[in-house]
Amino acid sequence: MTIPRVLVVDDDPELRSMLTQLLQQNGCIALPATGEASIRKHLAAGRIDLILLDVMLGDESGVEICSRLREDQSVPIIMISALSSDKDRMAGYAVGADDYIAKPFNPELLFARIRAVRARSHRTSSLAYRRRKAVFRFAGWTYDSKQNEVLSPEGYLVALSRRETALLQALLANPHIPLTRQEIAAALHVTSDDEAPSDSEGRAVDVLVGRLRAKIEANPKHPEMLRTERGVGYVFAVDVATEEP
Repeated sequence: MTIPRVLVVDDDPELRSMLTQLLQQNGCIALPATGEASIRKHLAAGRIDLILLDVMLGDESGVEICSRLREDQSVPIIMISALSSDKDRMAGYAVGADDYIAKPFNPELLFARIRAVRARSHRTSSLAYRRRKAVFRFAGWTYDSKQNEVLSPEGYLVALSRRETALLQALLANPHIPLTRQEIAAALHVTSDDEAPSDSEGRAVDVLVGRLRAKIEANPKHPEMLRTERGVGYVFAVDVATEEP
């Protein structure tokens, strides 16, 4: 079994040391870093399975670092911060963080989040936010993620909302893989990825699936592409070909 290599990025030597020791005691290889330059150095030197990234790094911003990393890196990132408002969390998610944990936190919560993010990233390369620009072809349809355009088999542009587009992206990244409502909700940032969605959130996913079906299925009541997987959630049941733009 591969031992996870976790990069701990914090400008506070005491907290960085504490997190490093905690990870090592729980079966991880923990590598300390202080800012973007050392992050890049570690990434260039070898495999990194996950980054714990503090939001406030002295003169550097963890949010800005995460945004720049997402231009060429898909490594899972969990942001850690004393700032815990919804606005601060959404700022982290908006630049591509896989999760956001507020300080102070229970170590058990941290490890639960790490396990959830790693399990999801192992299962699929792109369930949550990934800025891969590509052209996807499926069942005669074309989705150009760079232009954010959906073209029907008949050659018509189909308008999708932001959330419908996010759902389609998650599905296209995971063809033939049954996805739970929990995973879809996390991909859409409806809920945290280690928490089951509430009844209202689960219904919101179902409604969103219905809206997307109405736009891409020949018969939304008997879908051929976006199918219900009983006891699990949904599955995108067609092959997907990917081309670089």
